[in-house]
Amino acid sequence: MPKVIFVALDGSRRTIDAAAGDSVMAMAVKNGVPGIIGECGGNLSCATCHVYVEEDFLALVGPPSDFEDDLLDLGVSDRRATSRLSCQIKITEALDGLTVECPEEQP
Repeated sequence: MPKVIFVALDGSRRTIDAAAGDSVMAMAVKNGVPGIIGECGGNLSCATCHVYVEEDFLALVGPPSDFEDDLLDLGVSDRRATSRLSCQIKITEALDGLTVECPEEQP
């Protein structure tokens, strides 16, 4: 079972078992991870599930779609090269150990 590691603002880490096929956002919301709201339920219509993906995993998660890229531009005040919407990251076995950092605030 793949694991996802969430890094909080204070640097603490929380590891959660994930089911392949679930989104990082759905798993975070289901497990009460602070900082990931998922207001639209994963419908790619908000940016309240913004995370920073650890650089080692960027190639594995792939780049954002054009629509996700637009939402990140419009809805995220502290966008970085590693910014992604966690609702668009689907868990696979290859992502075991995926580490994401929660931003200081969501839109």
